[in-house]
Amino acid sequence: MATRREELVTVASRLFAERGYHGTSMADLAEAMGLQKGSLYSLTESKQELLVVITREGAASFHAALDAVPDGEPPERIRLALRAHLGVVAGQVSAATVFTREWRFLDEPERTAFRAERRRYEERWRELLQDAAERGALRSDLDIEAAVLLVLSAANWAYTWMRPGANTDELADRFFATLLDGVRGYATRPS
Repeated sequence: MATRREELVTVASRLFAERGYHGTSMADLAEAMGLQKGSLYSLTESKQELLVVITREGAASFHAALDAVPDGEPPERIRLALRAHLGVVAGQVSAATVFTREWRFLDEPERTAFRAERRRYEERWRELLQDAAERGALRSDLDIEAAVLLVLSAANWAYTWMRPGANTDELADRFFATLLDGVRGYATRPS
């Protein structure tokens, strides 16, 4: 059973996703929780604190999903990493929306810490694709930076178009097939 604090974080994720961080007031949060505004402060110091929790938990979820990808052949690891990433987005659409869009409103030093976590996650994807290229599973001349941007841009923004109940494994597999065919090159040159 979720605590009132956890419930507040969930409500804040939903409202921040729907209305934006600046479009959501403490009064909105209190009303959604069925509390008086003053009572809300027993659960949180501020909206900013809630934004910090949402973005930290979001980063942790993405890292944990990538941690769960087993060792194996590089293409399979990429496919499973895409499944893991889209699974996080689908499982926490509101939090993924906040994570992708609203992080810019973090105060320092949290904004810098958040950027560092995003860079660390991107670096993990670079390593995954670099390993695949070095082991001959992808083109040796692959622009790793562009590939990472392509993969994460498509996967991060899935919250904007993903339908509720979508089969994220199937979707990730389709992304993977498109990505792999695009970065492997052609076996024969088209005439």
